[in-house]
Amino acid sequence: MAETNRELADFLRRARAQVDPSRAGLPPDGRVRRVPGLRREEVAFLAGVSADYYTRLEQGRRITPSPAVVESLGRALGLDDAGRAHLRDLFGVAPGAPARRPRGVQRVRPGLYQLLDALDGEPVLVLGRRTDVLAANRMARALFTDFERLPPRHRNYARWMFLDEDARSLFADWEDQARAAVESLRFESGRDPGDRATLALVEELREHSREFDRWWEQHRVHQRTHGSKRLRHPLVGDLTVEYETLVPPGDPDTTVFVYTAEAGSPSKRALDLLASWILTDSGTGTGTDSGTDSGTEPEQRRRSGPARER
Repeated sequence: MAETNRELADFLRRARAQVDPSRAGLPPDGRVRRVPGLRREEVAFLAGVSADYYTRLEQGRRITPSPAVVESLGRALGLDDAGRAHLRDLFGVAPGAPARRPRGVQRVRPGLYQLLDALDGEPVLVLGRRTDVLAANRMARALFTDFERLPPRHRNYARWMFLDEDARSLFADWEDQARAAVESLRFESGRDPGDRATLALVEELREHSREFDRWWEQHRVHQRTHGSKRLRHPLVGDLTVEYETLVPPGDPDTTVFVYTAEAGSPSKRALDLLASWILTDSGTGTGTDSGTDSGTEPEQRRRSGPARER
């Protein structure tokens, strides 16, 4: 079975198992349920397709349903927006999606580096495909970790979250953040299930982290658009930061994370204290160019103005 179809079959089975039949609008039929969730024929009924057709979909057969059928399946399975987008990706019917996305080395365009410079008082991370860390300003490196000091292949947010003990001690809500990292990686992987770099990362994390392996098997997806993180920072103590994400137009594989704290709050004072400490230091430069797709050291980024250390 092709990787795409195997992913699709697994997602459909697990989504079906998570639906509460009593809330799906189905009349009781008196039959004993041996497994949780909906039966295949019930999903087919709710989606308005034949049981045989849905069974073939769940078996991973090479079938491309219409966008209307995909939306009906999403409703029948009670999927949220991220789940429905993931389903469209797995079926290959996402609106405007190219047949095959280019998989070259990701580079951060100069305008984004300028944005990181302009927001030097706030932590900013730039993540690429499979949560690769493409750039970080000084505040982000001080708040989280200095990804620039890691080997290029290790500059990955999910990998840091699961395989670095400092990440476990930094996040007061580590389990919530780690689950979100798994579900976001699942969501992103659906756009190109055959991407070798993503498959290698997932294999490494499943081998070395029991939590990652267990949560990956659940096949839950999440699209990070905004949220919060609770931290126990070694320099400024406990704080909570909120984040908003920005996707640059024309670059859907890149996401900018901007972290802030509520004005006048203890968390804001902690961020300001961290800023006063790091921004008065000579520090290093603004960002890092990971080049992780190729697995080789990136070329030195050349910019006008003061030299930036790597």
